[in-house]
Amino acid sequence: MVSRKLVEAVKLSDLRAYEIAHKAEMHPTTLSRILNGIEDVKPGDPRILRIGKVLGITAKDCFDPVETARS
Repeated sequence: MVSRKLVEAVKLSDLRAYEIAHKAEMHPTTLSRILNGIEDVKPGDPRILRIGKVLGITAKDCFDPVETARS
């Protein structure tokens, strides 16, 4: 899952969402679907890493930590 930090960085960026998408080499619709949780995202997804790179966010901060299963 995409981290809140990444979602907030997109919202607070001086760049418009379509500019971030373009720099991250994806369609703006794909960016929107990712940020809104419509598009499935797995840890290490290169699309998310590219968004993070555009925004200056580390790979670690791009994803929410995976919760461990409860017994």
